[in-house]
Amino acid sequence: MKKIVVSLFLLLNITSLLAQETTYTTKSDIQYYDAATNASDAYINERCVLDLYYPTNIENYPTVVWFHGGGLTGGAKEIPEALKNKGIAVVGVNYRLNPKVKSPKYIEDAAAAVAWVFKNIEGYKGNPSLIFVSGHSAGGYLASMIGLDKSYLAKFNVDANAIAGLIPFSGHAITHFTIRKERGIPGTQPIVDSLAPLYHVRADAPPLLLITGDREMEMLGRYEENAYLMRMMKVAGHKNTTLYEMDGYGHGMTEPAFPLLVKNVRSIVSELNKAKK
Repeated sequence: MKKIVVSLFLLLNITSLLAQETTYTTKSDIQYYDAATNASDAYINERCVLDLYYPTNIENYPTVVWFHGGGLTGGAKEIPEALKNKGIAVVGVNYRLNPKVKSPKYIEDAAAAVAWVFKNIEGYKGNPSLIFVSGHSAGGYLASMIGLDKSYLAKFNVDANAIAGLIPFSGHAITHFTIRKERGIPGTQPIVDSLAPLYHVRADAPPLLLITGDREMEMLGRYEENAYLMRMMKVAGHKNTTLYEMDGYGHGMTEPAFPLLVKNVRSIVSELNKAKK
């Protein structure tokens, strides 16, 4: 009889766990500009779309907005496999590309996509206070730009400080090399102007987790740029800037970086929940 009771108890617990298993769905090619803007420009209408991967049976989950890399000249939206089934929503974003457009259009698109998430994620039962912005390479640059230069999101009536965390992967901290090329500036000449995340260091920015590849294997001094960004954020008085260097990995350092992203999201969510109590 005891064995039967134990077996029934285990069966009930397993059934309960299965019933509680988080399920996900994906909505694809959602336009993040308004109808009038889409109608005004065929390239915006085609390119400025996002995919939303989200939990369907839990509420108040965090969301990671993910910008693809590709040097601002290529690439396509993606939902990274490493971010699936983690109890979070993931938004993969397309943005316009050079040479069809030039700066700051890429940054404006990134801001429009993030603004869409702020204004719509609650309708999918997500928490608009738990929106994180990330991306790799050019996508990391875009994440840093819209998070540090508040003017881009302000155009959509969103405060950049409402972002729960910025997590750029191997992003430029200086002005992006494609933008320098647009101006006829050599790729070996570093520029820090209004289109550089470093130009916008400030004490009140969202938590900032910088992740790069190995300094000896990365492209174009990317580690050193991020190290300088970390230093200047701290000089400016920012209390939550961290830099990780992925030893043994070059510019394609996303595989070991994704677990750090997930850990960072969970840590910040936990801290915010504690602060509410």
